[in-house]
Amino acid sequence: MTVLGRLNRFNQRHPWSHNDHYGPWVARQVAGARDILDVGCGTGNLIDRLRRTATVTGLEPDPATAEIAAERFAGDPHVTIINTDFAGRDPERRWDAITLVAVLHHMPLTQTLRELRECLNPGGRLVIVGCHRERRLLTDLPAIIANPVMGLIKHPTRADAPPPHMTAPTAEPQETLADIRAAASSARVRRRLFWRYTLVESAAAGSTHGYD
Repeated sequence: MTVLGRLNRFNQRHPWSHNDHYGPWVARQVAGARDILDVGCGTGNLIDRLRRTATVTGLEPDPATAEIAAERFAGDPHVTIINTDFAGRDPERRWDAITLVAVLHHMPLTQTLRELRECLNPGGRLVIVGCHRERRLLTDLPAIIANPVMGLIKHPTRADAPPPHMTAPTAEPQETLADIRAAASSARVRRRLFWRYTLVESAAAGSTHGYD
């Protein structure tokens, strides 16, 4: 077995969510928003952070995952979970902030970015943590090294199966970081650790700010 194969087996035994790793960062970017749309909300780990200061609508196309999220927030008047994709949203609604975590690569890039902007209130903010296609070992090396270390810290006991929030359907990203930057020319896009990028854009005159 190759070194990468051994690392993959180790990572499967100590699973942790790369997406949840960016949850605190996303919450900081939308601080002050009162009405938030979370597209592809999964089982609701990000919503659990956002609902502390805002009303949150979560869209989740996978029925089983949406059911878990709906049960999790049952009775919370600040959270609404809808079993649908972004195309099934209320076309009349606008939000102060829209978040997507590891979701955009499931959707048509340019069209979706345009429609997301149209769903923002004036001064609203679009915040994305996304996946991109990367085939350069040198670029991936820091994440390859850090991933098992984080797995031991976050999930020290050996797992027989991934946790429920890591079982939603996935897809391999097709767009490179250059493709995403070209499509989101009015936003600031940054490469991040663990095979992710971040994108932040304000609805006000296409300006961007707060990228830390």
